[in-house]
Amino acid sequence: SSTMSFSEAEVQSARGAWEKIYVDAEDNGTTVLVRMFTEHPDTKSYFTHFKGMDSAEEMKQSDQVRGHGKKVFTAINDMVQHLDNSEAFLGIVNPLGKKHATQLKIDPKNFRIICDIILQLMEEKFGGDCKASFEKVTNEICTHLTNVYKEAGW
Repeated sequence: SSTMSFSEAEVQSARGAWEKIYVDAEDNGTTVLVRMFTEHPDTKSYFTHFKGMDSAEEMKQSDQVRGHGKKVFTAINDMVQHLDNSEAFLGIVNPLGKKHATQLKIDPKNFRIICDIILQLMEEKFGGDCKASFEKVTNEICTHLTNVYKEAGW
């Protein structure tokens, strides 16, 4: 469905959880991507400039990896700010999904991988409550992105 069902309390606790990890957007975004590339090496094939990098250390130092990590976190941050406004939320998710589906041709399963790694990192750094507060947000993001892909004929 296109409307989201977050209670005011859920919105607040999700934002609180997200703020903790977003404070270090570039470092944490980089950690998430490096983990994805390391644990799911096939995901590297989408990024031509990351392809030759094998060591996690090398990836961590890469301006391109860092830049994209920050970009991912900035996009999620925009979504988190609009959890209480479906229209605004979809205004961010839809073009992002469309671009990844049609221009970049990224397999949508990668969104779930990224979201799961973010949840994992939240749990490691801030505990299970933090992760639990954000789980619904990641499900919402992934569901909407998948819908955009379906509409794009994926």
